[in-house]
Amino acid sequence: MTTDKTSSLIIAGTSSGSGKTTVALGLMAAFRARGVSVQPFKCGPDFIDPGLHKLVTAKVSRNLDLWMCGEDFTRHCYEKNSSGHELAIIEGVMGMFDGGKSSSAALARVLGVGTILVLDVRSTAESAAAVVKGFEMLDPAVAPRGIILNRVASKRHLQLVTDAIQKHCDAEILGHIPRTLEFSIPGRHLGLLTGEESPLSEDGIATLIRTISEHVDLGRILELFQSERKTLNPQKEKSVPQRCRIGVAKDRAFCFYYEDNFDSLRDGGAELCFFSPLEDRSLPENIDGLYLGGGYPELYGPQLSANRSMLAEIKNFAENNNPVYCECGGFMYLTEGIADSDNSFFPMASIFPVRARMQKKRASLGYRQIETTRESFFGPAGSVLRGHEFHYSTIEEMPKSIERVYRVNNGQEEGYRYKNVLGGYMHLHFGYNPHMVKSFISHCSKPARLDQILDHSHNEH
Repeated sequence: MTTDKTSSLIIAGTSSGSGKTTVALGLMAAFRARGVSVQPFKCGPDFIDPGLHKLVTAKVSRNLDLWMCGEDFTRHCYEKNSSGHELAIIEGVMGMFDGGKSSSAALARVLGVGTILVLDVRSTAESAAAVVKGFEMLDPAVAPRGIILNRVASKRHLQLVTDAIQKHCDAEILGHIPRTLEFSIPGRHLGLLTGEESPLSEDGIATLIRTISEHVDLGRILELFQSERKTLNPQKEKSVPQRCRIGVAKDRAFCFYYEDNFDSLRDGGAELCFFSPLEDRSLPENIDGLYLGGGYPELYGPQLSANRSMLAEIKNFAENNNPVYCECGGFMYLTEGIADSDNSFFPMASIFPVRARMQKKRASLGYRQIETTRESFFGPAGSVLRGHEFHYSTIEEMPKSIERVYRVNNGQEEGYRYKNVLGGYMHLHFGYNPHMVKSFISHCSKPARLDQILDHSHNEH
């Protein structure tokens, strides 16, 4: 056991749109420019912000979600990945107290990490102190230690806000962002552009670094949020026998994955073979299973549809009873095709006999808990899994000939299964139920799959 000195903090906001992402990216980039080793995290289920974190830190950002992953997994993920770094920065979600168990405040309480509150003062001055005071009083155990003021108009504006907060509040003002900062991240229907699309220019990042370095006290942040943690001495990793090879679709069209899901699969003995349904003409060689995650297949309909050799290989792989897990965008890819909002139609893999259609309004958003009603490659009937949904597409009514494998806590039956293909709109985080990973790997290993096929054939006769 050793003592590890590190600084850890959560960037929280008074609400969505307060400037959390800009401040978080700015601090990450500015500290890295100073030579500080920064490990990024994201509170909540979001896929997009972690990709942006990676662009400015060159480190994989991890999701910390108490509801979706459970407290033990969340704590382990944080401690494992922050160990050895000088600074851990966790970008919060929505307003600081929004989201109940999945809120930034709840995460601060469980991890014992201090908070910087980003306060947008664009349309206020002295009244800003009342907002800060309210955040301090609502839950004193996680009261913000520091404040970064966003969209400050002038020196006079800054003075008015600062004087009021210093007079009435305990939190320390650590700096501000001028209203004149020209920094934005392009967005679309599911949010900001993804890291795979390189939405942050070098000039934009440089401007952000200069602004943060000039107007925020970086040295004080390291001092104020420093703590001593007992960490386990590094141990030699146990080698896990490789049991299977799993093909993972990963490119601009399929980019919504939790890095911890990949780690869980690797730790269980799976070799991950990444491929691009956009660019590659064939699947990786000698794979035993497929994992098709979410993303934006609707934006690349013509290219995905034109890659007929890839679609044919995936369909052939599925028809031969190989394990295939697909979620959201990956699920859409395995339907008959995707119709965009202009009614253009792009044929896809035609494994599930329905069409996916994009619509202008959001179709579903929220956390989901599912319980399997049938045995599947994720475990026996009664297995409980957690994840979330966020999509703008809908599908036609799925024929009753396609099995439903799980029941969602909103009353719907989903988890559509054709042969050994399981899919739906749910984004699952494997951290909540580690047994699902062991089961999936077991089903992907060739001896186990052969036994399953023989048993199925024997039962039919």
